[in-house]
Amino acid sequence: MSDQPWTVGRLLHWTAEWLATRGSEFPRLDAEVLLSHVLSCSRIELYTTFDKVVADEPRTAFRELLRRRADGAPVAYLTGQREFFSLPFKVTPAVLVPRPETEQLVVRAIDLYRKSGKVRIVDVGTGSGNIAITLAKHLPAAVITAIDISNDALAVAKHNAEFHGVADRIDFIHGNLFDACDLKMQWDLIVSNPPYIREEEFDGLPRDVRMHEPKEALIAGPRGVEVIERLARESVTRLLCGGWLLIEIGPPEESEQAVDACLHLKRHPTLLDLADIPRVIHAQMQ
Repeated sequence: MSDQPWTVGRLLHWTAEWLATRGSEFPRLDAEVLLSHVLSCSRIELYTTFDKVVADEPRTAFRELLRRRADGAPVAYLTGQREFFSLPFKVTPAVLVPRPETEQLVVRAIDLYRKSGKVRIVDVGTGSGNIAITLAKHLPAAVITAIDISNDALAVAKHNAEFHGVADRIDFIHGNLFDACDLKMQWDLIVSNPPYIREEEFDGLPRDVRMHEPKEALIAGPRGVEVIERLARESVTRLLCGGWLLIEIGPPEESEQAVDACLHLKRHPTLLDLADIPRVIHAQMQ
């Protein structure tokens, strides 16, 4: 190594090259996010301080984060935060890292109910609470139930709801799908990002996902649609007439067949994400 000072610019350049050799898909982005986290500044601020020398203490903290990133730890777990729909969410290894693809589901839900009055929504498998909380922020008349099988995930979701000031409008329930809900409870809108990965696909997932994110939130079963099938069946008795079911999906054909098998659900054309991949099933209760 040369004797040049470790400025922001030099750290970013060196780190991006190093992370690329360790298999990072977005090495420059990873470097910027981790360094801005250590320096408690925005990524944009890094570009205005390229020539600033980084002190020993933050460099040591940065080096430790890089070591863990090279071992496959997701950047969001290292910083404890991930942005979703332009909102910051606390994340821990108890929850999936929110992904941009899921924003398509939120956009559709907001479009359906932005002009409505009071609307009852349930988020099945809430994880970090990113879907439920975002809907609460954008649909101020909504009353929301958020369900998860993991108590640890619910603790994260509750924290996020309190941070965003919507905890008083979200009822958090511990349970497996609708098992813990009163049989008489019905909703205008059911949303879910359920497990939809096939068991045989698990070993082929990216290392950071496979080794660090909760497996129970990823794997649905041998066919990848077991949870979606159950969710669709149970939604028939949980949706009010005219209500909507929105599900993020994996295998599109099998997922669509699962919804089509429910006689009272009218499925609309599956929504594509920004990569033109079928991503969100939306069906209306008849």
